[in-house]
Amino acid sequence: MPVRTKYMAIAAALVVSGGISGTVFADKLETTSQSVFAAPSISSSTTSTTPPVASSSTTSTTVAVVVPQLPHKSGAGRRVVYSNKSGQVWVVNAAEQVIRTFLVSGRLGVPSPGNYKVFSQSMSSYSLELPGATFRYMTRFAIGPHGGNVGFHDIPLRYGRPLQTVDQLGQFLSAGCLRSATADASFIFNWAKAGTPVVVVL
Repeated sequence: MPVRTKYMAIAAALVVSGGISGTVFADKLETTSQSVFAAPSISSSTTSTTPPVASSSTTSTTVAVVVPQLPHKSGAGRRVVYSNKSGQVWVVNAAEQVIRTFLVSGRLGVPSPGNYKVFSQSMSSYSLELPGATFRYMTRFAIGPHGGNVGFHDIPLRYGRPLQTVDQLGQFLSAGCLRSATADASFIFNWAKAGTPVVVVL
């Protein structure tokens, strides 16, 4: 007869600055069917054996994802927030709701903490500091220590090969810009037009 096991996990509550809070719940229900095999019937004159038939087994799992908390004192209103230390980016709408968050690879201390604004964008661009490196969805919002632009873009290709993997996002691997997965760079490119505030915190 079927044996069922049920497990319920509740993820921790996420508290976001600006008075926004939410709780993420995850349910996990696993149902495993164990087969019961009938003993073969035996008569005095004939012996017949019925092969055991195994029933199907189904397992389903739901994973709860806890969103990193928006840093305190990271501005107000519609904006992009970047934590240089953690490599985390938050996209915040006018209602103070975090609508997207993701990891980037930047450079330690670049740009300095402060308030910036998007000032230009390019669908494709290239690096002045790394010959042969190109990237897409460039959204510029700051100037680096050597006079170069700092912005969001996808992982660069150098002579057709990516300079890092998506799994390495969050590490300090960039000369100054904020590298992200292509989907996230594209989102910023379309959401954060010229004049959009970008708040950089430690």
